[in-house]
Amino acid sequence: MLLNGPNLNLLGRRQPEVYGTDTLADVEKLCAEVAARHGATVDARQSNHEGELVDWIHEARERHAGIVINPAAYSHTSVALLDALATCDALPVVEVHISNIHRREAFRHHSYVSGVADAVIAGCGIQGYGFAVERVCRLLAERG
Repeated sequence: MLLNGPNLNLLGRRQPEVYGTDTLADVEKLCAEVAARHGATVDARQSNHEGELVDWIHEARERHAGIVINPAAYSHTSVALLDALATCDALPVVEVHISNIHRREAFRHHSYVSGVADAVIAGCGIQGYGFAVERVCRLLAERG
């Protein structure tokens, strides 16, 4: 499952100097291509609503093999996402950020999600999503 948080529906138009000009459709296409090389598929979703993301994480526990998540601003504020992801201990979880959150405003340096993620990828543009899908596939292969 590929989850994208608030404002990522505006990718390509919102702050292109920070996030680039690639769109969310470009992200989803990249992830689908990478997953297909591993015989996997991607269920891509985006929401500006924290509760909807929590519901999808709960759904992933029953229907998906792993989660790639860009929680966006919820990274820095959402204990609810942290708690939901903590229930997914059987699934690999990779957190991804388009920009390097550690080179940005101080409040962005902490992510609640990072504490439960198997890996964190930041600052690689949308290429980071491809890395995240690769990592989930590798972790799944290692787990059998």
